[in-house]
Amino acid sequence: MDDAAKNSAAQPMTATVELAPQHASGGSDATATKAERKQARARQDEKFKVFCGTSNPALAQEVCDFLGLPMGQTHLTQFSDGEIYCQILENVRGADVFIVQPTCDPVAHNLMQLLLMIDALKRASARRITVVIPYFGYARQDRKDKPRVPISSKLVADLLTTAGADRALVVDLHAPQIQGFFNIPVDHLFASPVLVDYFRKMELPDLTVVSPDAGGVERARFFAKKMNSALAIVDKRRTDINVTEVMNVIGDVRDRTCVILDDIIDTAGTLVKTVQALLDAGARQVYACATHAVLSGPAIDRISNSSLTQLVVTNTIPLTAAGRNEPKIKVLSIAGLIARAIQSIHEETSVSKLFS
Repeated sequence: MDDAAKNSAAQPMTATVELAPQHASGGSDATATKAERKQARARQDEKFKVFCGTSNPALAQEVCDFLGLPMGQTHLTQFSDGEIYCQILENVRGADVFIVQPTCDPVAHNLMQLLLMIDALKRASARRITVVIPYFGYARQDRKDKPRVPISSKLVADLLTTAGADRALVVDLHAPQIQGFFNIPVDHLFASPVLVDYFRKMELPDLTVVSPDAGGVERARFFAKKMNSALAIVDKRRTDINVTEVMNVIGDVRDRTCVILDDIIDTAGTLVKTVQALLDAGARQVYACATHAVLSGPAIDRISNSSLTQLVVTNTIPLTAAGRNEPKIKVLSIAGLIARAIQSIHEETSVSKLFS
């Protein structure tokens, strides 16, 4: 099949090839497209390519814009029974390839899509394949906390390695020790620089950073140090999956502005109970921030009806229409941080310098 036929076959699919004009700023579509092409030619490198699946193409396009690279062309579709079809539409032989694909809802679909893309690139003789997973699904199942349950995050790590991934780039793992489940190099990024910069500019008075549970104390302590603020902890007891009972607040929050720091906001049950516990303890107002806005089930309604002043999240996971329309939710882009990490990996320079 010639190149024209391949490009024609790709048209029914993907936003991945068509996103660039939407992110151009100002001017006509023709002018914007021309500017994007110039940017891509200025950084043209046939051995450095970025691809994405369908879970978060907008973030992947932002990453490509930062790097000055055109988005790699992929054809992803489904058979009528739901089976995924994948084809890489350009030459990747000997290339350093990055796949941007958070394994968010629908988790199983996006994970399988990622595995198929890895396999396709491996069989197309890519020199190195790095999976860029802004949100690592199944990270919450990282140990046997009950009899006869799987360690799902280890299984997913094994699947990625078996499929052919050479290294992984992840953002704010639920448990940092999950890096040890991989038998390939893992670069672990933190969204804290993006969140810290936002709250510093707000100049909130009498600030206290709050960890919503004991497991997040180290994360909250680091954040509090960067913000030069006090630290508090909410002791909670989990009674079932996605169900928690807030117990008490450890630390003085009376007449203070509180910022709850977490890695994942899922159903928001813990969040709204933590907000109420802090207000009951005398807090003046409560903000919250998290890297991954899963926001499943009744999350948006709970946030809307709560006394929370604002929830700040990053775009590792695309928000639903309800989430985008909720005035209490503010989304920050993490594309620049991911792009700089990708460039460091490609150029074989230090990734840790991004956080020094």
